[in-house]
Amino acid sequence: MSNTQKTYDRLVTELKEIGLLGSVGGVLGWDEQVLLPDKGRELRAGQSGLIARLHHERFTSPLIGQMLAELESSGLLADPHGDVAVNVRQTRRSYDRATTLPAELVERMSRTEVHCQQAWVEARKKSDYGHFKPWLEKMLALKREEAQCYLSAGGDQSDRPTTLYDALLEGFEPGERAENLRRVFAELRAELVPLIEEIAGRGKSDSAEVLHRRFARDQQEQFAREAAAKIGFDFEAGRLDVSAHPFCSGIGPGDVRLTTRYREDSFTDAFFGVLHEAGHGLYHQGLPAEHFGTPCGSPVSLGIHESQSRMWENLVGRGRAFWNYFWPKAQERFGAALAGVSMDQWMGAIHRVEPSLIRVEADEATYNLHIILRFELEQALLHGDLSVDDLPGEWNRRMKQDLGVDVPDDARGCLQDIHWSGGMIGYFPTYTLGNLYAAQFFEQAKMDLSDLEGHFSRGDFVPLREWLREKIHSQGKRYSARELAQKITGQDLSAAPLMRHLREVAQIGGAV
Repeated sequence: MSNTQKTYDRLVTELKEIGLLGSVGGVLGWDEQVLLPDKGRELRAGQSGLIARLHHERFTSPLIGQMLAELESSGLLADPHGDVAVNVRQTRRSYDRATTLPAELVERMSRTEVHCQQAWVEARKKSDYGHFKPWLEKMLALKREEAQCYLSAGGDQSDRPTTLYDALLEGFEPGERAENLRRVFAELRAELVPLIEEIAGRGKSDSAEVLHRRFARDQQEQFAREAAAKIGFDFEAGRLDVSAHPFCSGIGPGDVRLTTRYREDSFTDAFFGVLHEAGHGLYHQGLPAEHFGTPCGSPVSLGIHESQSRMWENLVGRGRAFWNYFWPKAQERFGAALAGVSMDQWMGAIHRVEPSLIRVEADEATYNLHIILRFELEQALLHGDLSVDDLPGEWNRRMKQDLGVDVPDDARGCLQDIHWSGGMIGYFPTYTLGNLYAAQFFEQAKMDLSDLEGHFSRGDFVPLREWLREKIHSQGKRYSARELAQKITGQDLSAAPLMRHLREVAQIGGAV
């Protein structure tokens, strides 16, 4: 074995051990949202901060830099899409970014995140923005400090972000820039607004009433678990729990955790939420376990990750073929709640288009307007164009302007999402990117796989799951998000497939 090969093997060993440290942080984060007692916050802040610092120090050690430098000048990188080249190239990208951050800043951000998220939970329960506001100010100050570190680093000027927001966006969607997103989102909005106005002109409908009958919590959980398992989520390698905000935590091979929340007066919250998180979970479970801790065993980007959750939630889970299989099971499971309801009525209800307050409850046609709102507000907050004091008022004004709804309280306004409390500035636009990628991938899957709808009607979701595993999950970070889309579909990212789908939704879903 050559010395260079030994260096690569040592790099992989280091990355896998660093991945284990990250997985410990993942368990702590999951526990914080699901099980942590109130009086355990201070201890958890210390635990999370310590793990974050150790992880950062291990990954940013000079040893990693030395190994990367040696490998970059070797012949092992001849194949740009081979495992060695992918792991070295993507590790270099992450290493250069991480080494710009002082370890004490990483620990400070991790500690603040624990307190900030707990303040958000309390503020949301009481609809008390004032309780959350000082922690949001602290978090924004830290994110500006973090972004400035990235901007101050050396490197290729043509490839580096040049704004605070882009510096943070890079961490979620590598290579993407706010300027491009503004252009793409403007094109999408230009088609969405008239479509929603057209639907509004049809008049009101009470089609959604069937979704708000009484659905017992235990029955919801059993039905949602059955659906998640049917599409392929492995419960022997994962679990489903309850949290204030649904999420999926891919802790590592054999341990992927989903959460949801239940409302007995709403079927869609938990059921489609579980399908959504199970889509994320399938991506984690489909990553090559032998590459855990390395780029070859890691998701491409959050936009691609979101494409998996939105595909299973909406393109599959709201489709007629899906309900050809699950509708009789739903009638048997929920009995009186669905008495006298036809499948056509059910399809109209789950596709109903109606501007609403809550992002995670929004229909497919209006959902992206929620994302564009957050995308624009978080840029303004980060760059100082919008004060934290003025956030609730501006949020409420924009909701009225963009969606025509009045916000009754902050719990259903600017406090509804967990993201900013966790410092995830730059995360929101990846949801709309996910919708765009999902529609494009799904169109291609239907062309590649014969009688896909027939398989769904028979409860057979294996062909699609294996197609996704081959085309996306198994690839790790071998390609960038846009390279992957081009490789799979032969097309650049486009809004056309999503708009074709949304026009079909509008025909099924009746009026607002």
